[in-house]
Amino acid sequence: MTHTTTLNDPIRPWYRQFWPWLLIGLPASAVLGGIATLVIAVKNPDALVVDDYYKAGLAINRVKHRQAMARDLGITGLLRSDGRHLVLNLGGRIGTEPSTLTLHMIHATRAELDREVVLRRSGAGTWEADLPDLPPGPRYLRLQPANGSWEIRARFVVDGPFQARLTFED
Repeated sequence: MTHTTTLNDPIRPWYRQFWPWLLIGLPASAVLGGIATLVIAVKNPDALVVDDYYKAGLAINRVKHRQAMARDLGITGLLRSDGRHLVLNLGGRIGTEPSTLTLHMIHATRAELDREVVLRRSGAGTWEADLPDLPPGPRYLRLQPANGSWEIRARFVVDGPFQARLTFED
């Protein structure tokens, strides 16, 4: 049975038909997607962008100098953690052992998860500290004495007790 439209059939209002809603819905979904993207961008700014790229470039040269000094002195380290405590053993020609070393634990993508730990000497070639709260995830380690004359690095993933070998990077 086929249906034919006659002059006596009632005309449905526009809001009861499919096509106007389809034509309104497509641009409306684009507007909502744009608003959602804007909200995400405002709430989560890109922390990886450096405001002063020139100064950051100069800092790279200083880092390379510190790593070259560690290579020349043959400084390497082994950092171990039982999940609550850090123990660092250093080897190489350190000379006079500093009383403290600074360990930067840098999160791979989120600066608010970075931690800085001051390790105190507990014996010949050994430094210790309490482990700060570290959410699971990848971390970069940077170890320096207070005077910043050398630096050794490592990468590891936090997921409980860990061990990391720190060395200079080429």
